Amino acid sequence: MNFDLTEEQISIRDAAKDFAENEIAPSAVERDLTAEFPHEIVKKLGELGFMGMMVSHEWGGAGMDTISYVLAIEEISKVDASVGVIMSVNNSLVCFGIEKWGSDFQKEKYLKPLASGNLLGAFCLSEPEAGSDATHQSTEAVLDGDHYVINGMKNWITNGVQCDVYFLQAMTDKSKGYKGISTFIIDKNTPGLEIGKKEDKMGIRSSDTCTLGLNNVRVPVENLLGEEGIGFKIAMETLNGGRIGVAAQALGIAQASLEASVKYSKVRKAFDSTISELQSIQFKLAEMSTDIESARLMIYSAALNKDNKKSYVKEASMAKLLASQAAVSCALEAIQIHGGYGYVREYLVERFLRDSKITQIYEGTSEIQKLVIAREILRS
Repeated sequence: MNFDLTEEQISIRDAAKDFAENEIAPSAVERDLTAEFPHEIVKKLGELGFMGMMVSHEWGGAGMDTISYVLAIEEISKVDASVGVIMSVNNSLVCFGIEKWGSDFQKEKYLKPLASGNLLGAFCLSEPEAGSDATHQSTEAVLDGDHYVINGMKNWITNGVQCDVYFLQAMTDKSKGYKGISTFIIDKNTPGLEIGKKEDKMGIRSSDTCTLGLNNVRVPVENLLGEEGIGFKIAMETLNGGRIGVAAQALGIAQASLEASVKYSKVRKAFDSTISELQSIQFKLAEMSTDIESARLMIYSAALNKDNKKSYVKEASMAKLLASQAAVSCALEAIQIHGGYGYVREYLVERFLRDSKITQIYEGTSEIQKLVIAREILRS
C-alpha cells in the first residue's frame, strides 16, 4: 500500500496549514473562551473549496480524494478542532449523503451551495432516547398529500444553530422498525422548527451544538432523500465516512499536543538541563509519536479504501478508535510534560484535552466502534 503523497495532496495540505496558522489561530483562544462561531473563517473555507472537498466538480465541489480531505482536516484541527468538526460535518455527513442519494433537483438546490460554502449543513440522527442505538427513532414523518408532516426532537446537532440545512432521519413506518426510517432535507426557515439553546460544552466550544424540536413541520415530498425506508442505511453509510473525518480531527489534536510538548521540552530547564534530555520525557514523546503514526496509517488505509471503492467500514472504525485514543492520551501527556503550565489556558494544551474527549463520543462512541470492528471481523 503506497502512502506517498502526490504533489497535489502536498499542496492541499500546505494550503490548509497556511490558512489554519494565519486565519484561524489568531482568534482560536478567544473563540474558545466566548464560544463564538467562526462565521468569517467558515466563509473563507468555502471560498477555498474546503467545505465540499470530495464533491464532484459537476455539483460545485472541489473533486478531491479522501486523502486530501484527511490532510486538510488534520491541519485545521491542529490549530482549532472546533473549525475541524464544522468542516467535517458539512463534508462527510451532509454533502456526501446528498451527492450519493440525492436527486438532481436536490443536488442543484442544496448540494451546490453546501459544497461552495454558501450554505452550511447539519446532521440530525441522535434523539434523547436514541443515541448509540439509532434504530429506535421517535421522530415521525407522516405523508399528507405532497408534504410530509414531521414531529419529534433531535439533539447533539453540530452546526445546529448556525446551519441553513438539516439532514434529518425520521420514522415513516414504525411497523418496519429501522427499515421504516427515512431521510429528509429540511430548510432551516421551515415553520415549526424550534432551535434549542446552544449547549455550553467542555470542548470544541467554537462550534455550536443544540437540540431541534419539530412541531408539525411540513416538508415537500421532493425533499425526501432517496426513497422511504432507506434512511437508516443512509445514516450508517454516511457515518462510516464521517468517522474518517473525526479520526483526522483527533489526529490533528494529537499532533498539536506532540508538537507543543517537543517545543516546551526544549526550553524548559530542570536539574541543570532542558527536560528534553530527561529519559522520562523522551519516553513520553516516543510513545506519543508512535500512537500518532499508528493512527495516521490507519486513517490513510481507511481513506484509500474509500477512494478505491473498497469496503472501509472496519478500517474507518479502527481509525476513529485509534485516533481518538491517541488524541486523549497525547493531550494528557502534553499537560504532564508542561507541568503546572499545562493546566492553564496560556499554554493551549489544556484546550487540546478538552477538545479531544468528544472524539471518543460523537459519530459513534469508542464502545460502538469496537462493536462495529468485531462484527466485521466475525463476518469475514
